[in-house]
Amino acid sequence: MLNHTVRTILGIEKNVIQGPLSWLTDARLVAAVSNAGGLGVLGPNAGLTAETAVSTPEETAEKMREEIRKTKKLTEKPFGVNLIPAVENDIWTAPIVQVIKEEGVQAVVYTGYGKGTILPALFDELKDSGIKIIYRDINPTPENTRQAEAAGADIIVATGFDEGGTLPGTALGTFSIVPLIADAVKNIPVLAAGGITDPRTARAAHALGAQGVFAGSVFISTIESRVPQSVKDKIIAANGLDMRLFRTIPDYYRSLPGKLAETLVSMDKSGASNEELAKVMGGVSGLRIGMLEGNTDEGYISLGTGIGSIHQIKSVADVVNELNV
Repeated sequence: MLNHTVRTILGIEKNVIQGPLSWLTDARLVAAVSNAGGLGVLGPNAGLTAETAVSTPEETAEKMREEIRKTKKLTEKPFGVNLIPAVENDIWTAPIVQVIKEEGVQAVVYTGYGKGTILPALFDELKDSGIKIIYRDINPTPENTRQAEAAGADIIVATGFDEGGTLPGTALGTFSIVPLIADAVKNIPVLAAGGITDPRTARAAHALGAQGVFAGSVFISTIESRVPQSVKDKIIAANGLDMRLFRTIPDYYRSLPGKLAETLVSMDKSGASNEELAKVMGGVSGLRIGMLEGNTDEGYISLGTGIGSIHQIKSVADVVNELNV
């Protein structure tokens, strides 16, 4: 029996959480999600461009502070910030956490990579500040789910291989991972992530044991999204069969067709190492180039397999309403 619901935990009206989306989020998108009744989440590079990108932990934290304050001017509703602690005492984490606390951010999407990044002291610090923790492991398992719940997570995200961005290392689809994770928790709700883009997939997620949805790709093609029209048009025209899958560090990625994507697929098939693939891919910079600048010769367009259900550019409010089943 759950102690609380997603809505009561986060103080929101609808069971829809927007994925952080790295470079693709900004105050406008996040505030729109929250104003529509869901929970908007600022990604690590929210609002930044190549020209405004920064390189030190302190500068990065201050840029996040600027975007948090911009978001506050656009909404009075709760919103969150993505937190990606690599290891204990990670120099990048502490400044961001300090800004999150000082600015009164209500929730974090805590991205983990297994046991080594479930840091009880950090969980305690966030909890002591009244910050809700949405724990999302890149490779969700019953074991790390139970560890996160024991550490103090308020909500768990069960991510299937159907998602966009960094994919789980195990090719287990959303239909398989959601009930597995839902059965592993004791007293906290689960959100489903991966391929959820319309009311049908949202209803399926609920039927599998999720209490809400954690969606990314469907918000990229919205009116309020900062990606260029050319990228939105490609999303509308494509479906999951168009996606190109390739290995990299730490696990897998997929992309719509483009020169870089085809190169990476070819390298993968020819046996290139993960390190070689990662170097050519360019990490999240490749995402910025492909999706924020619309350059698929040097960047990639990472999306989930559910894009075939995205048929038009809609407002964020319309998307939130449709996913709130």
